[in-house]
Amino acid sequence: MVASQKILIIGLVWPEPTSSAAGSRMLQLIGLFMGYGYDVTFASAASPSEYSFDLSKQGVQTQVIQLNDDSFDSFFAALNPTIVMYDRYVSEEQFGWRVSKQCPGAMTILDTEDLHFLRLARQEAHKKGVPLDQLDLNTDTAKREIASIYRCDVSLIISRYEMQLLQNQFQVPSQQLYYLPFLVDSITREVTKYWKPFEERQDFVFIGNFWHEPNWDAVRYLRESIWDEIIRDLPQATMHIYGAYASQKVMQLHNPTKRFLVHGRAESAYEVIGNARVLLAPLRFGAGAKGKLLEAMQCGTPSVTTSIGAESMANGLEWNGTIVDGVKEFAKSVVELHENKELWLKAQSNGIELINQNYDKAIFEKDFCTHIQEMISHLTTYRTQNFVGQMLQHHTHQSTKYLSKWITEKNKKNRL
Repeated sequence: MVASQKILIIGLVWPEPTSSAAGSRMLQLIGLFMGYGYDVTFASAASPSEYSFDLSKQGVQTQVIQLNDDSFDSFFAALNPTIVMYDRYVSEEQFGWRVSKQCPGAMTILDTEDLHFLRLARQEAHKKGVPLDQLDLNTDTAKREIASIYRCDVSLIISRYEMQLLQNQFQVPSQQLYYLPFLVDSITREVTKYWKPFEERQDFVFIGNFWHEPNWDAVRYLRESIWDEIIRDLPQATMHIYGAYASQKVMQLHNPTKRFLVHGRAESAYEVIGNARVLLAPLRFGAGAKGKLLEAMQCGTPSVTTSIGAESMANGLEWNGTIVDGVKEFAKSVVELHENKELWLKAQSNGIELINQNYDKAIFEKDFCTHIQEMISHLTTYRTQNFVGQMLQHHTHQSTKYLSKWITEKNKKNRL
């Protein structure tokens, strides 16, 4: 535990844990900080939705803030936090210069969620039908995102692959990065007692937020290329598709004749995943770690996914099912895992080991908080070693600052 310190989290959106893995990740981080004695305030310029989590249930203070408005300055100065954490690089771009001006001694953390520039580059490579290594990763998004990483004192990275990419290809110093995966409870025998056995499960499930382009592509790929291969061997099987913010193009894939059912938002992700025998995630592009695959392990549900889907999640351990690319190979693995009880039980056991070795929050939380306190105690030294960050603070924030001030003054005139 630490002496009571204030942390301000500036969210790009209000957390929706029932809609996305990003929402669950944010609640994990909030729980971590509160568990170690931090006073947490969450602020966002976005409008809450009906699915936004009620943070007051966790004792979190909340504040609606305005973009390009001096009211943030007075709010922030009054709060005077020890730590500011930005939810994705865009939040740092929007508010970083104000934070630096009002409270330059506050430690800054960037929670990347995933590397946006990597996800977008893979999406572009997929559309063009070329390998990723044929595309230039030095995009405008990469420049913005990596600049934000440099400007912050430390950035949280959820994938070891992304850690290596930032260090090896972009030469980001290791002290600027901290590996912090999803943080969940370990799976005990008491937990597994509530899992449905093989015989009481049936069919397949996919779940994912459809605002997220990799999820839409995966479901379309599943319906148009893979599903007919599966039902050729399993004609009585049903594919259940769940996900928040399903648009009309997603709902048009609903086809009862083909036993391909698009349900929209799930009231309980754990219930629908826990009822299925196998989770399918044929992701063709994306980045970070995949919450749906972690949830499958937590529910005792084996999965079949691609190399992109499982990237950096196993970390040397056996997968919770099968990792396979290619339509026919994917479908064959799905049928085999669905029908072979021995193989299915082994995959389920692998999932337990993966959670307990790679994602058990007890393994990571204490070391992380110790690291943060060490940085706070020697913040000047850390910043002295990050000259690129200081340079970007000076130049980038000057330009952002004056653009924001111009918009602020324009807004004031418009209100007159």
